[in-house]
Amino acid sequence: MLDKIAKIIEKSKENLTHRELPEYPRNCIDFSSNDYLGLSKNPEVIEAGIEASLKYGSGATGARLLSGNSNLFENFERQIAIDKKTDSALIFNSGFQANSGVLECLTDKNTLVIFDMLNHASMYHGVFASGAKLKRFRHLDYTHLNEIVSDASKDYTNVIIVSETVFGMDGDIADIRALIDISSKYEAMLYLDEAHATGLYGEKGYGLSTSFNFNKDKTIIMGTFSKAIGSSGAYIACSSLVKDFLINKCKSFIYSTALSPFCIGAAQKSWSMLPSLEKLRQSIRHKADRVRNALNGAGCGTNIVPILFTTTDAMMLKKQILQDNNIIVSGIRPPTSPTPRLRIAINALHSDGDIEQLIGILAK
Repeated sequence: MLDKIAKIIEKSKENLTHRELPEYPRNCIDFSSNDYLGLSKNPEVIEAGIEASLKYGSGATGARLLSGNSNLFENFERQIAIDKKTDSALIFNSGFQANSGVLECLTDKNTLVIFDMLNHASMYHGVFASGAKLKRFRHLDYTHLNEIVSDASKDYTNVIIVSETVFGMDGDIADIRALIDISSKYEAMLYLDEAHATGLYGEKGYGLSTSFNFNKDKTIIMGTFSKAIGSSGAYIACSSLVKDFLINKCKSFIYSTALSPFCIGAAQKSWSMLPSLEKLRQSIRHKADRVRNALNGAGCGTNIVPILFTTTDAMMLKKQILQDNNIIVSGIRPPTSPTPRLRIAINALHSDGDIEQLIGILAK
């Protein structure tokens, strides 16, 4: 087995897919962070986390179904449900845990899951674990989606359509109205991943789904606290029936120690601040548009700007040039993304000078 592992590592180094944990100087300008609103460093958010720890302890001490539950979780879940316009919500330890665990729990070999082909790996993981049938539609191609669902409805009674709302690698946006209409037409469940939308988009920053009317019984919405919220964890916003089912059947929820009170206290404070941050959200989008327009970046209307390359070598070279100039960006390679790219994430802490410095080096 060790020989096999060594060969896999060696091959990954040869084809430039080998991963290493980065170590960056603290004085670098960071365009890789998902702390989109800068809330992880907000004094009020940090203080709220400390207050929760002082009241409830440094750790949850157990799974939610054992010693780990408290009104800290339940009050926050009620607020999430109100702001997401669903009946209920359930907090998970991470976005990966939520996506993989919930999709595994909801589906089986008699279920057809229909994916936007650029969905996050966590969602693929859940479907593969359940043994469900998976079909993929071309990215943002809802005519193709409609064709698949129309054909599949003859053979499957359990169908679920799955899509991100803001795609984390490409920075583009799903047509949520089309997803709602198609799922409703064929009586399919709809699962929306709002990880990169939570905090930045939709009504009061609570995600793009909040701008639409949807079937609350047949729509499930995931979002995270680890990006624009500036903490850790994730939520599932759903019907009361689905929440009850997840509490009873979702292994990633049942068998995980709950999040620490600090994480929940900090996340709840950030969540409550979102309606007051619209000017900040507009500023972030404006800065992203400047970068996108100056560099012919891909994506559309979000704070995520991918710069595409034809080869991994060229992308990694440009990444190193930026790093030599104290600018950190994410270098994304296959298989994480089909096309090598620098993933630039604009956040609230970037100054106009930071933006100009980034543009100047990338434009060379």
